[in-house]
Amino acid sequence: MGFGRLKKVFPGGNTSKGFYSFYDYIIKPDASRIFVIKGGPGVGKSTFMRKIGEAMLEKGYDVEFHCCSSDNGSLDGVVIPAIGVALLDGTAPHVVDPRNPGAVDEIIHLGDHWNTRGIAGNRQEILESNREVGRLFRRAYGYLASAKIFLDQVESYYQDTGALDVGALDKLCLDLTHEIFEGRERQTDKPGARHLFITAITPDGPVSHLDTVADRLSRRYIISGDDGTGKTTLVRRLMDAAMMRGFNVEAYHCALTPDNIDHLVIPALDTAVINSVEPHFYRPRGEDRVIDTMQFVNPLLNTQYLAEKTTAREMYRRSMELAVDFIAKAKAEHDRMETFYVPYMNFDEVDARREKILARILELAGDKK
Repeated sequence: MGFGRLKKVFPGGNTSKGFYSFYDYIIKPDASRIFVIKGGPGVGKSTFMRKIGEAMLEKGYDVEFHCCSSDNGSLDGVVIPAIGVALLDGTAPHVVDPRNPGAVDEIIHLGDHWNTRGIAGNRQEILESNREVGRLFRRAYGYLASAKIFLDQVESYYQDTGALDVGALDKLCLDLTHEIFEGRERQTDKPGARHLFITAITPDGPVSHLDTVADRLSRRYIISGDDGTGKTTLVRRLMDAAMMRGFNVEAYHCALTPDNIDHLVIPALDTAVINSVEPHFYRPRGEDRVIDTMQFVNPLLNTQYLAEKTTAREMYRRSMELAVDFIAKAKAEHDRMETFYVPYMNFDEVDARREKILARILELAGDKK
């Protein structure tokens, strides 16, 4: 068995609506096994999950890394789809409690391996640090809300001026629907959508893992064009068309505006529809079909508002920069909080426990074969 393929996504994001979670879509509740990992900052939850994920990749299993939007080097979850197994970080801001305790879910509490008295000695510092992390995130979310207001202004110009030919966009949507689905049999009578982020606003700025999903597909439709020229509308309509025709879909939402869908994957058709725009530009390759929505814009109707639009875009960029600054400060404070836990952890015991869980997952994998 060769090396498995790694897919990277974000189950939660720092958005204009605050922290936004798609945790319910990491794995279905009727999975084979869900390990919910609890414990404080710095106790090794992410490393625990990552090492199990890497071990399964080496054994040839495809693995999903569900990355943390507030800490680029950290994981919120690991999924091994072929055997229906997930490991999830069950601590705030994405508290996960077992839905089917014993039957499917079980809790692994890494607090079993810490020196409670040692950590209690840092009680005051931990409480203060937690408060400061919360304050910094509130500031970040304020600036992300502001960024959305200015981006909405940028996007509105094409509609307000009548520069966008909406009818032509409708026709394109219809043509693409025929092209993608013509002659394809229904996959199921109860199609479902899996919602996640593939781009997130992180302490290092916007980060996208789009390539880990799109690169492996055989058919890609790449939609390019300015903000406000109907790209996400097109993606949303194609998603509705897919589900009406009985296809399961993966919907990847906008990092700033989680109500919008940026990318659509239809696994049964090995097809993706990609909104190629900052911060997730996608370089076309091979047989990719590129569609530029700027072809539906009358440039003459838009030029008189260019200065206003440029100002709104500058305000959007500045708001995003400030938001990222605060997210980075929150991460630095969280890193400081970890120092109150790390010295009191018995990591040898944690490693031994991880090996036992890995052995159980491999047993489950054996049963599935």
